[in-house]
Amino acid sequence: MKDLTVTTHQHADRTVVTVAGEMDLDSCPALEAATLVIPLGGKTLQLEMSGVSFMDSVGLNLLLKLRRRLVAQGGRLVVTGLQRQPASVLRLTETDALLTSEATQVA
Repeated sequence: MKDLTVTTHQHADRTVVTVAGEMDLDSCPALEAATLVIPLGGKTLQLEMSGVSFMDSVGLNLLLKLRRRLVAQGGRLVVTGLQRQPASVLRLTETDALLTSEATQVA
């Protein structure tokens, strides 16, 4: 298991959370806890995932919960920098259009 690291940068119009490691059952509670303390009302949250090599269904569920929370607060979630495996999870579950922008690049 690779440890998950989370870095947050606040900007006037958005918050960028950079994630590296694996998003799975062991690591997702820490990521969820980190996102719960970020004030998100009406802003865009950009989840930069170029450092995430693996994501399972727990990671996908976290992304969907985070999106739901943001939409309820008038914000939006944009996932960027997806590597092949996490991008594949989003494509297979047909959630890629909900979570990524047109500018997202697959590494």
